[in-house]
Amino acid sequence: MSPDDPHAPAAAPPAAFASAAWEDLVTSALLGTDRRPPGRAGGGRAAPVALLDAAAVATVRRRAGLRAGRAARRPEPAPADPRPALPGAAARRLALLLADRAGGAGGGRRGSSPDLMELLPQWLAAANARGYAAPPQTLPALLDAARGRTDLRPAALAFAGPRALWLAHLNPDWRFALRAAPGGGSALPDPADGEEVRRLWEEGLFAERVTLLTALRARTPSAARELLTSTWPTERAEDRLMFLDSLRTGLAAEDEPFLEQALSDRSRNVRATAAELLSALPDSALAARMAVRAAACVAVDRTGERPGLVVEAPHECDPGMERDGIVAKPPTGRGERSWWLGQLVEAAPLSAWPDRLGGRTPEQIVALPVADDWQGELHAAWCRAAVRQRDARWSRALLGSPSAPEAGGPGAVSLAERAKLLATLDSAERAEWVAGFIATHGLSEAFQLLGVCAVPWAPPLGRAVVDALDIARDAGSYPWSFSGVMGLAERCLDTAEASRLDALLAIPDEREDASPGAGGYWAEAFQRLVSTLRLRSAMAEELG
Repeated sequence: MSPDDPHAPAAAPPAAFASAAWEDLVTSALLGTDRRPPGRAGGGRAAPVALLDAAAVATVRRRAGLRAGRAARRPEPAPADPRPALPGAAARRLALLLADRAGGAGGGRRGSSPDLMELLPQWLAAANARGYAAPPQTLPALLDAARGRTDLRPAALAFAGPRALWLAHLNPDWRFALRAAPGGGSALPDPADGEEVRRLWEEGLFAERVTLLTALRARTPSAARELLTSTWPTERAEDRLMFLDSLRTGLAAEDEPFLEQALSDRSRNVRATAAELLSALPDSALAARMAVRAAACVAVDRTGERPGLVVEAPHECDPGMERDGIVAKPPTGRGERSWWLGQLVEAAPLSAWPDRLGGRTPEQIVALPVADDWQGELHAAWCRAAVRQRDARWSRALLGSPSAPEAGGPGAVSLAERAKLLATLDSAERAEWVAGFIATHGLSEAFQLLGVCAVPWAPPLGRAVVDALDIARDAGSYPWSFSGVMGLAERCLDTAEASRLDALLAIPDEREDASPGAGGYWAEAFQRLVSTLRLRSAMAEELG
């Protein structure tokens, strides 16, 4: 048949021929050259050798025959960062802190050298407070550090600035920065531009809408509430819950009508959140209803030699209680009546109890004995109410004296509860209370309490911690039992305390009953503490 014959079959395209030849070679390799010799095993070569040679030629042809792809669009230039440049010494310090990231993730902390990675959050906070821009060459390491530690992300992304978001669009490993940025990294409209705000609210992605509502709530709470009200009936339940949570910022009596309406929502979680927000408004109708219910459960008993409290927990959870946020079904292992009582007392305004209980002060109320083993349940509910309502006077009463013999206090059921109560006090009072607690009870139960104290620690608190560490060293135990407190001290102790610690650097004479080598380990731990404090002081000077 002539090649010019119009009826001749069309020749296979080169790509198809190459693909078919490659499949033949693969088949020969799988079946063996004895059963399926390669098609072109000429030249007197053995079949296996011919197969390998043919595969090599085919591989080169396949690679060389790739067509060039379409050129990708060149990315837009990175945005400018208008903030002032970081001082040179501080930039070099940042590079050292980031370089320590890989080594800082290893095993236990040993030696007397400071743990640089643990100082990075403090360094970032200081740099952000001064308004510096991150050096461009450090942005990849900053993003890698933030990727590995979620606690670093807010400060690291704030310091990295707009260029971090630009990089995050180019590297999938850094996409978390887009999720963490307001609106996914896109700019929000001016809150004063009502038309643009409305457009984004009605057409934007969920993350953009949450960010818009949060930003608007912080600036103009009433405008944010009106925006939410306009689309509330059409929102999904899970979206309504997130939107409702944004009302915590700037919560005021003006929000009550909307929140009362949300008590009838189809979603149980939305109803519970609305009830929680209403209970934080002491003059709301829900707070008044809860006060009536809770007051019916607690009364003063004057029949004994001294007055006390008697508790009669609810016998049922009626529909009205459920509408106001009381969860009817208790957790596993919890009694129904105690579960309902705790929720009622927690949601009732604390200001109602003095009148109900004979005009007594919170301190006097907490000191009253409670009949029938209800004290733990009642006081725990008052603790939660004090935290929710940010009531410092009730928090003081429930905390009691820091030098009380029992570390649990008169009302707190755990140290975690005490830490929450302390958070309602101002920073100076908080530090003073924790210092008194440490002076009485030592450091073994102080870790959670120290975590809520303002940084750097106030001088009385810092002295109490150092004195307690010195006492622990003299007791002859190993410092590892106090590693958590020692780590906090490195980050939170005022740097001015470094000179007072010099006297603790020497290895003391070991007592006969001391743990072997404990003195040397304590000297090493104090050396690390002093080195870290001096390093923090140098870091502050470099940021200047």
